[in-house]
Amino acid sequence: MSRTQRRSPPRRRLWARLWKLVLLGTAWLLGVSAWIVWVGERDQAAEADAIVVLGAAAYDARPSPVLEERLRHALDLYRQGYADTLIFTGGYGRGARFSESQVARRYALKQGIDARAMLIESESRTTYGNLVQARRLMREHRLRRVIVVSDPLHMARALRLSRRLGIDAMGSSTPSTRFRSFHTRWRFLAREVYFFHRDLVVDPD
Repeated sequence: MSRTQRRSPPRRRLWARLWKLVLLGTAWLLGVSAWIVWVGERDQAAEADAIVVLGAAAYDARPSPVLEERLRHALDLYRQGYADTLIFTGGYGRGARFSESQVARRYALKQGIDARAMLIESESRTTYGNLVQARRLMREHRLRRVIVVSDPLHMARALRLSRRLGIDAMGSSTPSTRFRSFHTRWRFLAREVYFFHRDLVVDPD
């Protein structure tokens, strides 16, 4: 038997193991992706103490389309009586005159919402920061249970971080997300799959 023939079986076993790892990895990623989509499609809205709107970009004094859709949904929930308090989160973008939460509050005031029903924070720049600051406001105002409003593909991470922070949260995704095309949804989903794994090994920021 030649040296090449003696080496063939170990090589075949190695390639078989590699293919198994590839298949397992692919199945895992598909499972995580399906879970993110599933969580985002559930509407858990129920009676709560407050509705937390996660921050998104603002264009000077105007909400971006993404933020506006979140605000519309949050105001719908508020008007339906799910909660008596709205918490708007989000700090200042680079060079911005107004924080995302200030823009959100201004938008809500124009929609006829009582200023006394709104709480804002203007320090956070990330999803985790949004929730840290929301938790601070909840503690200050003795609010216990909240509905978190964000885009569907963002909801799994928002609820996971809420649990990590000890926030009693339910998710209610925007039914009219601005991430509609295949390209934008794929990019958003890929990013959320990345954050799912990153948060397993490092603390979120």
